[in-house]
Amino acid sequence: MTTPQRYIAHLDLDSFFVSVEMLIDPSLKGKAVIVGGTRERGVVTTCSYEARKFGVRSAMPMHKAMKLCPHALIVKSTRGEYSRYSRWVTEIIAAKAPLFEKASIDEFYIDLTGMDKYFDPLKWTIALREEIITTTQLPISFGLASNKMVAKIATDEAKPNGYLFVKPGMEKIFLAPLPVNKFSGVGEALHDKLKSMGIFTIQQLSETPITVLENKIGKSGVDLWKKSQGIHEGIVQPYHESKSISTENTFETNQTDEAFLLSELVRMTEKVAYELRSDKKLTGCMAVKIRYANFETTSKQTAINYTLRDDELIPIAKDLFNKLYRKGEPIRLLGVRLSELTSHVLQGSLFTEDEKKNQLYKAIDEVKNLFGKSALKKARTITGKKI
Repeated sequence: MTTPQRYIAHLDLDSFFVSVEMLIDPSLKGKAVIVGGTRERGVVTTCSYEARKFGVRSAMPMHKAMKLCPHALIVKSTRGEYSRYSRWVTEIIAAKAPLFEKASIDEFYIDLTGMDKYFDPLKWTIALREEIITTTQLPISFGLASNKMVAKIATDEAKPNGYLFVKPGMEKIFLAPLPVNKFSGVGEALHDKLKSMGIFTIQQLSETPITVLENKIGKSGVDLWKKSQGIHEGIVQPYHESKSISTENTFETNQTDEAFLLSELVRMTEKVAYELRSDKKLTGCMAVKIRYANFETTSKQTAINYTLRDDELIPIAKDLFNKLYRKGEPIRLLGVRLSELTSHVLQGSLFTEDEKKNQLYKAIDEVKNLFGKSALKKARTITGKKI
């Protein structure tokens, strides 16, 4: 039986956060725009192509970005709108694509393998892109290739707001002239190592004996050599809204003490939020579940702005609990669930407007990683009283 030709499309919303801000405020179009904190503090979350021309990049300290591009306009993130637009694009893709993966809040893979029997995969993807642009007014680029790696690199080459098809069998030719740090995982240190070996382009990498690469840089050398040949076996992971992180607690005795129940709710929310950050995910939906003494089970959920932070999830959990709980009735089980998960990659801190708080979460998670999930707790979860 002949193996069907693979067709993988990678779609990326160009400068997603800046693009959303420009839709909210059209006067920003065509200008050097930086989304982030104040001039004195914080980091660049993202920036427009006009700002990039001056060397501004994501994750750059804001003070450095302003030195490079002093005329740039600084815009604080509009979180709710990012979540809304991301869901909007997801719904359009879900209605059309046979199998897709939501790799992050603004990035998607679609597996079109086998569909070439019925229509042209390139024309189909072009039509999908045009529908997204027409419906949402967001710019979007895509790469179409025989595997995820080449498709993603093709998208990068097609930006801004374009598309590129790497025909099957042309992977090596397409990759050859590109710099070796086009491959994910080639950071500054590895890039310097490869340059010291006289390897600057992917073609030079592909022509280097695999044994030499393995001897010089270990197992990653073998992986890089395979990539340089255009080989990548990663599959498109089906996107399921049901994917979630949850925790439940069945009490030894039925509980009516509301202060205790709320302290348990806070503790469980902290727990799932820590797991969320450990998995490098953002959540876009939260639910609270209550099972009463008579085994009647009720739950309530709500769509939320994408987040990974306790201080944003806890008030939502409390609000859901208060709307759901029938005061005075004994509770047998309490649960918290986070769903509509998406990878945040570098964007995990894109929504932070308080750099100190971001660093605090990082420090808390490091302590929990070293000493266990229960090493740090909010005072309320210990005392059961409102702090």
